[in-house]
Amino acid sequence: MAAGPLTEPEKCRLGLLYDTAFPGREAAHLACADLCWEYNRTKPSDMERRESLLRELFGKLGANPYVEPDIFCGFGFNIEAGDGFYANNGCVFVDPGKIVFGDHVFIGPCCGFYTAQHPIDRGLRNRLYEYALPITVGSDVWFGGHCCVLPGVTIGSDVVIGAGSVVVRDIPDHVVAVGNPCAPIRAITDADRPTGV
Repeated sequence: MAAGPLTEPEKCRLGLLYDTAFPGREAAHLACADLCWEYNRTKPSDMERRESLLRELFGKLGANPYVEPDIFCGFGFNIEAGDGFYANNGCVFVDPGKIVFGDHVFIGPCCGFYTAQHPIDRGLRNRLYEYALPITVGSDVWFGGHCCVLPGVTIGSDVVIGAGSVVVRDIPDHVVAVGNPCAPIRAITDADRPTGV
């Protein structure tokens, strides 16, 4: 039996051009926006409530998360983070596609992770078509403030991304990378790991 045509959500998951006006999408976005609104208005000292809301917001979340408000997500359920996840104030996660973080990822203030990619053709763009390309980040990664990670990027493990970087292509393991466009500037070596600490 031949398979039927792909649905718009299936196209989205496959990174294909899709129509964003499919049924249920706006309701899912508004549910996420409500969770973000509630999270951003919790008392800083109410850590139990904040963690509970994060676990409701994210698709998967490891142990000991710490996220400063304000946080903004498109859908939430497409975000996965391992143990020791930390995000500073004002981070944005545009997640029609998957955003996956390993363990011990530290994100500086005002960073953005954007899986949505809009067509260059104005006709398609004005009809609200887009692509969703996943972002994958390994473990033990630190993003300085005001970094921007674009659709389809994979960042390895044991990486430092310098403040203000615009990450448009993949970054390998064990490097310091910086710039616009972001590129490795040196390896991380044993000299970066002080003894006696």
